[in-house]
Amino acid sequence: MTQRFEGTQSYIATEDLKVAVNAAVTLRRPLLVKGEPGTGKTVLAHEISKALNAPMIEWNVKSTTKAQQGLYEYDAVARLRDGQLGDERVHDISNYIRKGKLWEAFTSHELPVLLIDEIDKADIEFPNDLLQELDRMSFDVYETHERIEAKERPIVVITSNNEKELPDAFLRRCFFHYIKFPDRETMREIIEVHFPGIQKNLVGKAMDIFYELRDVPGLKKKPSTSELLDWLKLLLNEDMPLEVLQDSNPNSAIPPLHGALLKNEQDVMMFERLAFMARRQT
Repeated sequence: MTQRFEGTQSYIATEDLKVAVNAAVTLRRPLLVKGEPGTGKTVLAHEISKALNAPMIEWNVKSTTKAQQGLYEYDAVARLRDGQLGDERVHDISNYIRKGKLWEAFTSHELPVLLIDEIDKADIEFPNDLLQELDRMSFDVYETHERIEAKERPIVVITSNNEKELPDAFLRRCFFHYIKFPDRETMREIIEVHFPGIQKNLVGKAMDIFYELRDVPGLKKKPSTSELLDWLKLLLNEDMPLEVLQDSNPNSAIPPLHGALLKNEQDVMMFERLAFMARRQT
């Protein structure tokens, strides 16, 4: 594939992220993307798919997900039930094989982007169980004695929120990139994409509060990019006067419409205590 990923109109990609994506595409190694929640890891796979005009196949991993489900599942219970009912379908076992997301990716007519989202949610054995299939780009369906083989290695994007350490053998097979939290300049570009022509003074003051809030020691959950965008949308919708933000100091008061930024009661209570202490000092 000669086309290179340069970001898209709706996704601001830093230079190091572009380099990582294009390196993984060139090597055709899985791109393992880490970063705190809200830094655009999942969206990245969709934007790569859009930029390269490639079909998108998404596998959302849960705590109960097994690697086998990505290959295929054999529904023996349905076959037994149909056998008891005298259904003719029972004579063809392939009627009871459900294709998984890897099967879809391996047999896609066009080179696809396969997203394995939040791999660290699954059991610790999950990544190891996928090693052979991701390496060989093939697997066997034992019930039908067929081999499913990829004609071309799909572009694989794997995301992780660092909830669990991933095995070394798995990491060796990936191209790794950590998405850093956006600096102010990158954040300005992101905001401009979502709110074209937004008032610069409002953005500047909102970003001051946002970054100061993120720096408060002891915060249980730091607000993310998506939460800043939600907050800005509310500020614009409520037509919040700039003076209200200028009077807000995250170290001494809770920002207006703070429910978009602070997502648990411990953080809200901490800010209320800070505000109370600041009032006493003044």
